[in-house]
Amino acid sequence: MEGHHDHQAHYNHDQHGHEPQSKTGSGASSMHAMTGHEHHGSTGHTEEHEGHDKHAGHHTEDFLKRFWICIGITVPVLPLSHMIQQWLGFSWTFPGDKYVLLGLSTIIYFYGGWPFLAGLVREVKANNLGMMTLVAVAITTAYVYSVAVVFGLEGMDFFWELATLIDIMLIGHWLEMKSQMAASRALESLVALLPAVVHVEKDGKTLDIALTDIQSGDILLVKPGEKLAADGTVVEGNSYVNESMLTGESVPVRKQKDDKVIAGAINGDGVLKVNVTGAGSDSYLQKVITMVKTAQSAKSNTQNLADKVAKWLTLISITVGVITFIVWYTGGQELAFALERMVTVMVTSCPHALGVAIPLVIAISTSLSATHGLLIRNRTAFENARNLTTIIFDKTGTLTKGSHEVQAVIPLDDQFTSDQILQYAAAVQQNSEHHIAHGVMRKLKESQLELWASSNFNYMQGIGVTGTVNSRNVIAAGPNYFKQEGQPAPRIPEQVDQTIETVNFVLVDGNPVGIITFADTIRESAQQAIAQLKGMHIQTFLLTGDNEKIAEAVSNKLDMDGYLANVLPHEKQDKVKEFQGKGQVVAMTGDGVNDAPALAQADVGIAVGSGTDVAAETADIILVNSDPMDVVQMIRFGKATYRKMVQNLAWAIGYNVIAIPLAAGILYPSFMLSPAMGAVLMSASTIVVAINAKLLKVK
Repeated sequence: MEGHHDHQAHYNHDQHGHEPQSKTGSGASSMHAMTGHEHHGSTGHTEEHEGHDKHAGHHTEDFLKRFWICIGITVPVLPLSHMIQQWLGFSWTFPGDKYVLLGLSTIIYFYGGWPFLAGLVREVKANNLGMMTLVAVAITTAYVYSVAVVFGLEGMDFFWELATLIDIMLIGHWLEMKSQMAASRALESLVALLPAVVHVEKDGKTLDIALTDIQSGDILLVKPGEKLAADGTVVEGNSYVNESMLTGESVPVRKQKDDKVIAGAINGDGVLKVNVTGAGSDSYLQKVITMVKTAQSAKSNTQNLADKVAKWLTLISITVGVITFIVWYTGGQELAFALERMVTVMVTSCPHALGVAIPLVIAISTSLSATHGLLIRNRTAFENARNLTTIIFDKTGTLTKGSHEVQAVIPLDDQFTSDQILQYAAAVQQNSEHHIAHGVMRKLKESQLELWASSNFNYMQGIGVTGTVNSRNVIAAGPNYFKQEGQPAPRIPEQVDQTIETVNFVLVDGNPVGIITFADTIRESAQQAIAQLKGMHIQTFLLTGDNEKIAEAVSNKLDMDGYLANVLPHEKQDKVKEFQGKGQVVAMTGDGVNDAPALAQADVGIAVGSGTDVAAETADIILVNSDPMDVVQMIRFGKATYRKMVQNLAWAIGYNVIAIPLAAGILYPSFMLSPAMGAVLMSASTIVVAINAKLLKVK
């Protein structure tokens, strides 16, 4: 029984500590981060989370505040600057005007330049020179030189360039931080889907309290049609719950005693009493938001490259600036001219475009992805998606809907009727979350048969379930059960079309007494997805625990490159390794607990959202909507994101390759790049990069 991701088994699996390691190296801590099994007081967590947000928001607003104040001071600085007066052909002089200009520019330098000067100190201490260092050196050189001009040095001051340069730097930083915060807020709108008031049972009475007052251990009363306010476990009642908002699973899921429920899901027609296990920041919903924020702040390979380039550019700029000064000054030029060239080099080559180039693309791509049902956990794997050569699809729940409907119940023993076989199967399957179990339960309800009690439930990974019903040992399992026991499976009647039907055997006290057959439907978009992947020259393979005939039928129908049938859960990882051993770059797409090791092994692990949180934990990318076309979109979007990064890097580096020699005066005397022009060019290059990043779209 392929993809048998029983939740009970998954929670036991967690408690025993056998957590699959994710490629991000987060292991146990991130496992708890996603599944919320580690419950601290939810209120403390929320405060910490809100505190972090407030800090980031305060930091962002600080840049904006400094920008507006500096803009206000820049307004009089511009007409007071002699160069501006020359350009515009007017004169505005009065006694002491240069000291007024000095005073205003000094405020801009210290107040507006403070974040960059503080950044210089940080970078020097960390021995990691970068953008802050270059900005600080450029504005300090310009300021010190201009002060010297005011006090008698021959030359033209740089005060207006200094003011506009700092203004541009502040707004550039603010835009960058703002886009990252907005990216996270796009997800926080999900929280608005939670109810404002909740019903809580205390001392036999039902009270209405605010959402924020819920605590772990509270008993919530959830009426028909209401939204669940927190993650928890059902203690009483049963209902069908719509979790599509969070998991992408369009079919409502039956919930009864001891089943897990998640915040934000919508209750169907029953009344549920839920013991809260995760409120506020401990809820699955909050984990998703946190995960996206983490992905946005995580550095990818390209960003690391940009950081290295920025560091080298800083060193080159300082070196070229100093050499420029020495060459011009020793070559017989005046001190003012040599200094002006040096400052122009510093100002022009400032790697702000590089600093914005990658983070802005990352912030935009992560938030766009999240609002289109792609949650990125591992940035580097997302970038690597453009190099994929092979994608292995787990069949059930990924390429197919996973909603196995019962086709036939066939007795193999005269002592049992088809109704009894269905009842025995339902009794052991009622504790399972597998697609086949859901199919059996739906058929039982449809047939209006009694659900018998069962005990000693046990889940056999990738095989089936066992339990005790009416004091008899009952097993409901697929053909892999007989393979494991080393005995031949009973002959399957000819009326069963094994090319499309999954066969499940029911054994009572070790004797096969009946067969239940199920058919799964292929997702509407699966064929289109496979065809488009073929167009990208990516091979596709089907991986399933089902028999050869079903695997071959699905694989042929979708025109895939091949299939791997009868694969037990522990063998999935080995199959991925085999492909990697042939030099393939492999993505694995799956939805069950049993897919977790293979997802972790693959170069890019893709979990479909209707699966379990363990699968999501080991995956690099989560497809919330469980749509195979999202795999195609993810690869396309990964390529588009990488293209934007490369374009921005090329622009930022290319601009400097041309601008630095011009700033140094290589074309003197026929062409001279003024410091003002250098500042404008530098700002323009940053704006070009920012606009280019903003053009990133999800097709």
